[in-house]
Amino acid sequence: MQPRFQVFLSSTFRDLREERQAALEAILELGHFPAGMEAFPAADATPWELIKTIIADSDYYVLIIGGKYGSTGPDGISYTEMEFNLAEELKKPILAFIHGEPDQIPAGKVELASEARSRLQSFRERVTQRICKTWTNKENLKTSVLLALVHAIRTKPAFGWVRNEGLENQELLKRLASLQER
Repeated sequence: MQPRFQVFLSSTFRDLREERQAALEAILELGHFPAGMEAFPAADATPWELIKTIIADSDYYVLIIGGKYGSTGPDGISYTEMEFNLAEELKKPILAFIHGEPDQIPAGKVELASEARSRLQSFRERVTQRICKTWTNKENLKTSVLLALVHAIRTKPAFGWVRNEGLENQELLKRLASLQER
């Protein structure tokens, strides 16, 4: 049985709703589990505590950058950048997608404040130190996410999730002990 993977989806939210939806569809079409703010439960935790747990539990991390830096935490760093920093720290495979024509992004979807624009530019520069794909619309973003995930799963295999096919816990523990001995 093929494992299914949990993929954390990171981006600003309000300005990239359609793009996030396209990325979610790509993840689901491959048979994997998307994890992002759309699916956060009510929880007895701060948003950052919950985000940290979900990223730690995820197999892959997808980052989408558009024209906004996003809402910031107490230290002035956006939640999106904090998520990226955590994914790096946890050595998660990071698949980054950056808008390829930032000057063409509609005015309502870009930062107006110079400090936020500067922070966004610095963040983009950091992210582009790794191999990234550019996107200009939700359709080519979806295609890029599909292809990148297929490649990442092949080249950076993770544990993922496998259905328990009715094995009792004791039988499963025996099989694991046997495999461990080998």
